[in-house]
Amino acid sequence: MGSDLDQNRLTRTKTRAVAVSIASNSILILAKIAAGLAMGSISVVAEGLHSMLDLMAAIIAFFGIRIASRPPDSTHPFGHGKAESVSAGIQGGLIFLAASIIVVEAGRRIRSGLNLELLELGIGVMLLSVVFNIAVSRYLARVARRTDSVALEADAWHLTTDVYSSLGVLVGLGVVRLTGFHLLDPLIAIGVAGLIVKAAWDVTRRSWSGLLDERLPADEESIITVAIMEHGREMVGFHELRTRKSGNMRYIDLHLVLDKGATLERVHKLCDHLEADIISRLPNAVVNIHCEPPEEKEAD
Repeated sequence: MGSDLDQNRLTRTKTRAVAVSIASNSILILAKIAAGLAMGSISVVAEGLHSMLDLMAAIIAFFGIRIASRPPDSTHPFGHGKAESVSAGIQGGLIFLAASIIVVEAGRRIRSGLNLELLELGIGVMLLSVVFNIAVSRYLARVARRTDSVALEADAWHLTTDVYSSLGVLVGLGVVRLTGFHLLDPLIAIGVAGLIVKAAWDVTRRSWSGLLDERLPADEESIITVAIMEHGREMVGFHELRTRKSGNMRYIDLHLVLDKGATLERVHKLCDHLEADIISRLPNAVVNIHCEPPEEKEAD
């Protein structure tokens, strides 16, 4: 019961964070696209598309988190945690799409050579975007660390890149305002696309690790090994340590080698104690231990 309550609390925390992201992105989409169209600025419109992709990513993260929070069932005995990794992978693909659209439109604008209008409006909207996204991305990153959510981490990455790209557009519009060099606008848009591609790669790579059952990070496996070795006097050794992650859950399998004289009661107590010890150091873990006797040496 306690574990179910904890999971429900985590789910509510994560969905609340996604709702904040959705609201923030909705406001920024309207402001950026309206300002970009009024100005004739591809860099500001590109930022609007960036925020639109962030909104789509936040919605995908919302459903990914909801699905991942479902308990195991007869069809999914290990739970639905990988839904978060699927969500992060889709988000990465959407970011790549946004970058492609921006580059194509920037190239068209370079060829047409249109000048910008209402530069002060664009500068104000970019300032608003920077402030909003700094606040929301930091909030999402905190929640992602606390809840160990790859989907929220991906969403935070999106907004962080939005901060950098908005700052780039802001500086560029300021330079255009001072120098009249309007070609800088589509060039900045291409730079924004480069930042977006970098974010897309980071998010996609992270999602692959969960979908392909990549082992836990070396520092986490070291924690597990230390916990096992602290029980060294009670066993002959261990092997077959296997780890993976699904959503925010860690799955740990290992084989313990015990002496032949170990009673069933002693083995049971050792396994319970070791499982509790590992889980206390790595939360949201499921530990499976297989016990076996030492191998018999063949007679010469």
